[in-house]
Amino acid sequence: MVHAHKLEIFRGLIKFKSNTQKIWGVLILLSIVTAVEVVLGIYKPASLMNVVLGMKLLNWIFIILTIVKAYYITWDFMHMRDETPGLRRAVVWTAVFLISYLIFILLQEGGYVFDVYSDEYIKRDF
Repeated sequence: MVHAHKLEIFRGLIKFKSNTQKIWGVLILLSIVTAVEVVLGIYKPASLMNVVLGMKLLNWIFIILTIVKAYYITWDFMHMRDETPGLRRAVVWTAVFLISYLIFILLQEGGYVFDVYSDEYIKRDF
C-alpha cells in the first residue's frame, strides 16, 4: 500500500510540490524560530523581564517557541501527520502526562529544598 505524504504546513496555509521542498520549508521555519530564540537570548529586552505567572515573560516565550519547534519536528520529520489519530493521541497524551508529572515532582522537591535552605528546617522526613 502506497501512502502519499501531505505536503503542507501551518494546517494547509503553505503547500509544497515535493517532499524535498517541504523539508526545506520546515527547516527554514525551524531556523527562523531558533534565530528568534537566539536574538531574544542575546539581547534580553527589558520589556520582557516582567514576571508573569511566577516566571519572566522572556522565559515563557522561550518555552512556547521550544514547544512550537518540538511540535513541527515531531509532526513533519517523525511523520506523525501521516499516522492514525489513535496513535497520535497516544503519543501526545503520554508525553503531556509525563511532562506534567515531571513538573509536579520538580516543583514539590524544589519547594522543599527552598524551604530547607531559607528557613533551615525540615518539613518532611523521608
